[in-house]
Amino acid sequence: MYFDYVIVGAGIAGAVMARRLAEEKDASILIVDKNSFVGGFCFDYRNQDGIIIHKYGPHIFRTDNEKVWSFLSRFTDWYDYQHKVKIYIGGKLYPMPINLDTVNSFLNENFTAETLSQYFERQKKKYDEITNVKEVVESQIGTLFYDNFFKNYTQKQWGVAPEELPPEIVSRIPIRSNRDDRYFTVKYQGIPVNGYTEMIKKILDHTNIKIMLNTEFEEIKSQITYSKLYYSGSIDEFYNFKLGKLPYRCVKFKFERYEKEWYQSAGVINYPNDYEYTRITEFKHFLPHYTHATVIAKEYPSWNGDSSYPIPTGQNRDLYHKYQALSKDDSIAFIGRLGEYQYYSMDQIVDKILNMSL
Repeated sequence: MYFDYVIVGAGIAGAVMARRLAEEKDASILIVDKNSFVGGFCFDYRNQDGIIIHKYGPHIFRTDNEKVWSFLSRFTDWYDYQHKVKIYIGGKLYPMPINLDTVNSFLNENFTAETLSQYFERQKKKYDEITNVKEVVESQIGTLFYDNFFKNYTQKQWGVAPEELPPEIVSRIPIRSNRDDRYFTVKYQGIPVNGYTEMIKKILDHTNIKIMLNTEFEEIKSQITYSKLYYSGSIDEFYNFKLGKLPYRCVKFKFERYEKEWYQSAGVINYPNDYEYTRITEFKHFLPHYTHATVIAKEYPSWNGDSSYPIPTGQNRDLYHKYQALSKDDSIAFIGRLGEYQYYSMDQIVDKILNMSL
């Protein structure tokens, strides 16, 4: 069977690419996904209480990119959710990212916006060159806040010392001299009113797009022909790991349901220094839904399971580029977080796909 394009993976990268090809090329497209659902790591569902659960952890859409927001808004309405995160340190909860209230409460001080800026200027460590995550954080907020708020959280998340992680993982630490406790301050932010899965189903709802779920690409590739393949799975898996496995950070979740209205005071609470889990998510905060029950997810770092987050150390990126060099022509393109071995947010993935040459 012939298709103009085959796309492996029905996550947000594959779905946006399929829609572009269907509309702009009037092409025939086959999407293949090993899962029983579309959405990839954005997959969500309603539980017995009507709460929308994010199976792979909290997904909060945000962007300053009007083109990205306008494209996705064709397929969903948005709930104007302003994400708030707290961090548990020494038995107390503090707003995160660090703002005026965080610092004053943690240090038992009474800084103003001006004196807080002056305080962090004194705390900053000077480096001739920023080469890792530790240096990024210390160069902006000093050692005390690095040690308490960032060091152990980063180590738990990545299983790698912050000194070994490249600086682009954190790039810039937001420090607010005001009391704004929103996690994001970008122009557009929210959650699809009926969930990400329903949004992606609508993106894929086009007569030119055929979807095959519960299907491994390896099982069917001898039965189909195509002009071009877009692959959003792990690039090392595509090449049967012939050069070795690329390391990925995996995540495991323990879901717990409680017969109570609320479990915690914010959608997400981070635990950098206590417990084995890194954070707890309570999904009822994301979309309005009245029920006396609630569901949380405790998030644990793992090194076995679905490849989730590339670990872009220099050595790992070198291996990725070797895999990339195995593709000798334009008949295959690797897309998305796994295909490009890049730590993308959702809006960055959509922007990249929307701006690719077809």
